[in-house]
Amino acid sequence: MSRPTAVTDFEEFVAARSAALWRSAYLLTGDRQRAEDLLQTALVKTWRRWESIARREAVESYVRAAMATTYTDWWRRRWNGEVSTGDLPDTAPAGVGEAAGVEVRRDVLAALDLLPRGQRAVVVLRYFDDLTEQQTAEALGISVGTVKSQTSRALAALRTSPLFAEGDPS
Repeated sequence: MSRPTAVTDFEEFVAARSAALWRSAYLLTGDRQRAEDLLQTALVKTWRRWESIARREAVESYVRAAMATTYTDWWRRRWNGEVSTGDLPDTAPAGVGEAAGVEVRRDVLAALDLLPRGQRAVVVLRYFDDLTEQQTAEALGISVGTVKSQTSRALAALRTSPLFAEGDPS
């Protein structure tokens, strides 16, 4: 494949899939800026291998695997780049429906943040990215059995999370 064609193919892939990939990165990191950094790093890794990825349908799996391994590597290295603050900047008031959606998203992210990184990665890939157990195992470089056990433990932890308790917490 010629270099100009490779560049065009890569740019088209990024344009078509970057929003979905960013969402996965955000669910992994729980932070917008880290999600952008994670996706950018995974795309750089993908670009470096672009011409050797023979099956174009495998590109997205390659990027997701790169995000998962990079996310884990950052944690292992205790990456402490930008730190988000507890105080949010002033924003326009949200409608009642929007506020409820924001609360649910906040609770889901908080619950995901309590999971160990491996369990969090499995849950994001299986339930948010809708990958099969086999695809998840391939993306993370683990066995299907590990995907199953990590999923089971993660779902058990999420089911017992006080963030999802029914009724008034007081």
